[in-house]
Order: sequence, then C-alpha cells, then structure tokens
Amino acid sequence: MDYVSALLPPTVMALFFGGLIVTIVKTQGGANKAKEDAAVDAALARADSTQQATAQAKNA
Repeated sequence: MDYVSALLPPTVMALFFGGLIVTIVKTQGGANKAKEDAAVDAALARADSTQQATAQAKNA
C-alpha cells in the first residue's frame, strides 16, 4: 500500500499539468485572437511612448 501513496501525488500532478497544457493550447487563437493581439500591441505602444517621453525629459 505504500507504493500507492508514493505514486499518487506525482500522478495527480502529472494529470493536472497535462490538462493545463491542453487548456492553454486550445485557448490559443480563435475568435478573440485579433482582439488580444490588438490589446497587446496597444500596451506595448503605450510603454514605448512613455519610455521615449522619459528619455526626452532626462535629456532636456
């Protein structure tokens, strides 16, 4: 019976991890992909403009 208690936690974690990977892969793309990409692009543009404004303020 000790072998069952020794193997159960790694088996449960492996199954959970496999399910997590499957969920991540299935949710990539789809109908919301363009909306998600646009949101990321907007956030990166805001961060870039803030960084450029900070650099210009330091140089002034």
